[in-house]
Amino acid sequence: MAAVEAETGLIDASAERAWAEVEKKTYTRFQEGDILFAKVTPCMENGKIAIASGLRDKKGVGSTEFHVLRPSEEVSHRYILHYLLQRSFRAAAERSMSGAVGLRRVPAKFLGETRIPLPPLAEQHRIVESLEEHLSRLDSAERLVARATVRARHLEEAVSAIAYGYDVPTGEPAAAPPTPGGTDDGLLPRIPASWTWLRLGEIADVVGGITKDLKKQSDPDFPEVPYLRVANVQRGWLDLSKIAMIRVPAAKAAQLALRAGDVLLNEGGDRDKLGRGWVWEEQIPGVIHQNHVFRARIRENIIHPKLLSWYANSAARWFEANGKQSVNLASISLSKIKQLPVPVPPPEEQAAILERIEGQLSMLAATARLSEQATKRSKALRRAILARAFSGELVPQDSADEPASVLLERIRAEREAQGARGGKGGVRRAARRPRKPAATVDGPSAFAGAASVPADAVQQELKL
Repeated sequence: MAAVEAETGLIDASAERAWAEVEKKTYTRFQEGDILFAKVTPCMENGKIAIASGLRDKKGVGSTEFHVLRPSEEVSHRYILHYLLQRSFRAAAERSMSGAVGLRRVPAKFLGETRIPLPPLAEQHRIVESLEEHLSRLDSAERLVARATVRARHLEEAVSAIAYGYDVPTGEPAAAPPTPGGTDDGLLPRIPASWTWLRLGEIADVVGGITKDLKKQSDPDFPEVPYLRVANVQRGWLDLSKIAMIRVPAAKAAQLALRAGDVLLNEGGDRDKLGRGWVWEEQIPGVIHQNHVFRARIRENIIHPKLLSWYANSAARWFEANGKQSVNLASISLSKIKQLPVPVPPPEEQAAILERIEGQLSMLAATARLSEQATKRSKALRRAILARAFSGELVPQDSADEPASVLLERIRAEREAQGARGGKGGVRRAARRPRKPAATVDGPSAFAGAASVPADAVQQELKL
């Protein structure tokens, strides 16, 4: 099956194999205009629901991990699509999931019994037109916010570089490169001659953390202390929402206890996690760190801990070049990380650099908060628009529209005729079960409030 475009609700399967070539009975078959509903991810924010479009010979096949819904041609398929894309509907679908943990799926029965408010066909088209106009504007606004967020993130990386604004042009005196350390240092920036290139091991005591010993974890003679894992050490901040505990010998706990100003650097994980980290500020007493997190304790205040951490966070290329990659894990050795080249400004300049970076990052953080608020408001507005659309409040109702009751009668007659011919449809699966029974009419008005509209024009519900 071709990829689902969640924003538009369309699926482009123009490259699908011709229907006649399909022999495997385990495929799910669908045709142009069918609504595809993923069984396993109903509640993702953008949804996994789409209309099949652009199919070769108007037919296609795909995974058995989605249901196929084929509404009557008397109903707007896009009206049904938008109803299913509502977050409240996907949440209800998620609650209906059954099966073993990790293999839970939305059952066909849930979709087959779903009841949808059905206005007259002309009103369905007006709702879809108005809804898609509103949603298109929201999509454009969200894309602008997303681009602003990406730009802000790139700016964060630029302004937190401690040598930002200190680049020395070629031909002017610059600091000498660090002494060779047996590492791939690449092209280091040209820094002022008053600065110094030093290796991390020359300015800090760097040690690895504790390796978890399963035997000790059940021994009450060993004290239990909090410890930091790779997940706690983020790029430029520490996530202390979940702190694990570990039993270690008391002497080891004392040896590895973190102090204010210690710089934490990740040793392993995904490749982009190598070297990322931040400064410990004694938020939790007695904390130690695991073996996949290095601790750099700066000697004699040679460099401010935040400046060291910002530089390490900006040195992703160096960590990638000097780390190693196994099948599922990247890592860098203690001996290698001690060779990280670090630009050290004179003490009198460090305070100014620190103030500049913190001020600019503060402004960017405020921008990020505004972007986050805008995204939340957009999502809330999207939910409100969809709710109005399916409660009869988004577009005006017209007494000249053909009543929905007449529409339902045609749908009922159509499905009865298909049943007599042995037709298939409804919620479709690989086994191609027979169509569900014809649509039913019941329940109170779904679009209350239009006195000039006949009651039977607005109180219908369509059973898929």
